[in-house]
Amino acid sequence: MNPNSLDLDIYQQVILEHNRHPQNFFEMPNPTLKAEGFNPLCGDHLWLYLQTDAQSRIQDISFQGSGCAISKASASMMTMSLKGKTLKEAEVLFEEFHHLITGELNTAENQLGKLKVFAGICRYPSRIKCAGLAWHTLRGALKKIENVVSTE
Repeated sequence: MNPNSLDLDIYQQVILEHNRHPQNFFEMPNPTLKAEGFNPLCGDHLWLYLQTDAQSRIQDISFQGSGCAISKASASMMTMSLKGKTLKEAEVLFEEFHHLITGELNTAENQLGKLKVFAGICRYPSRIKCAGLAWHTLRGALKKIENVVSTE
């Protein structure tokens, strides 16, 4: 069996499952931080909500919106990965994920865990922005950007 086809199978299964049953898919009332993200290339559009505590730890995180399966799965898995992390740890995870999907992650040591399933996305340049939308929206929330965050 070709190991690359196994990776693709796992990737497809994870994407489809998170698309069908996204985690943390709701509008959070009274978030500490929030941001809106839009991918003009394909029309994916989402809102991200974070509730942080006094120690800048993410107590809760959620998203809403519409988009392709990759965009929704990435947002779902991102929210699962960030709960309990500090805002600084979230920024590190953003950087690692961005390097992963662009094919620039050159170290075996990272905090990505299950997010590594997106490693093959770099082979599909038109899908990188889909996978990255939620993450760029996260960065917008962390930087308290008022405007819509775009992937362009």
